[in-house]
Amino acid sequence: MDGRGSLKNKVVEVKNLTKKFRDLVAVDHVSFQVDKGEFLVILGPSGSGKSTLLMMIAGFIHPDEGEIYIEGELVNDKPPYERNVGMVFQSLALFPHMTVYENVAFPLKMRRLDPSVIDGKVKEILEIVRLSGLEDRKIHELSGGQRQRVALARTLVFKPSILLLDEPFGALDRKLREEMQVEMRKLHDELNATSLLVTHDQREALVLADEIMVIKDGRIEQKGLKREVYFKPRTTFVASFMGLTNVLNGYLWGDEKGPYVEISDKVKVRVPPMRKGGGMVHLAIKAQDVILSRVGEPTPGVENNIFEGTIVGEVFEGPDIIYEVALTDGLTLKAVTASISPLNLKVGDKVYVTLDPSRMTVLEE
Repeated sequence: MDGRGSLKNKVVEVKNLTKKFRDLVAVDHVSFQVDKGEFLVILGPSGSGKSTLLMMIAGFIHPDEGEIYIEGELVNDKPPYERNVGMVFQSLALFPHMTVYENVAFPLKMRRLDPSVIDGKVKEILEIVRLSGLEDRKIHELSGGQRQRVALARTLVFKPSILLLDEPFGALDRKLREEMQVEMRKLHDELNATSLLVTHDQREALVLADEIMVIKDGRIEQKGLKREVYFKPRTTFVASFMGLTNVLNGYLWGDEKGPYVEISDKVKVRVPPMRKGGGMVHLAIKAQDVILSRVGEPTPGVENNIFEGTIVGEVFEGPDIIYEVALTDGLTLKAVTASISPLNLKVGDKVYVTLDPSRMTVLEE
């Protein structure tokens, strides 16, 4: 992220955390840490255990096994108000009978700070989140984005060790959600905060995170810098969950030209240099890396991995078009092109499909 290297300071450390609900293992021996100034996003589908994990760190759910450290202190038996963590829920949990000022001042009053100190801190954070002038508004008088900023201000005003966010933008419309994601990242950087957010939204994770931790069925699938997780997935689940990705199954062989994966009798795909031969593998190729061209117009400079196909489906998404391309033996691929592309392909068109070995990942799980 920023070269902290060995000087990293652990704000949160989780060791072998486990939580069961009757026969369901919601979190299964999870270990990780969040460093000072880091924005870590826990990404996973519904039911993967990500919110349960966050609630255990916050102190609202007690783990069955494992340890939680905040600023080096074991906090398993401490209630939420003694952990110095800030929590923003999807529901925001704002007090409707209070004004903006009163909502933001509430955690400071609970800490029995001097009124003049409270006033200064509230005004400072309201200025930072661009809510100055709205101090006397009631919550129902605010827009969705303004309510989000009140919730953030109330959580940040007492300077928690870590900011915990449980899908805080999930109830917003797409445009406002994307605006708040950018605003949240700027706020994190401006305050040099330490943040941990859970979401099922891959785009949100990529916009906000320094590091992404992908979880499935209560277990960590992969944790690393967001570009590493996106471009170098370690499992087929991560590959398919991090955006629109084709995952093809085949047998890895090698010859004098190097390794290749035999997907079917007619589809053999050259792959990046690696060990030669050795069993079944999974080939992950992102849809935007599938290159389409009209038959007779192959991609310049490419000699291998060119296959003929037919467009059998298309989905228009504004700036992009997602094509479904049928190759041979019933094999289909997803490909993404810009909607302004001069190709102007339609269902039924014959195309060349080119797969660049440098833009694919071979998984041996």
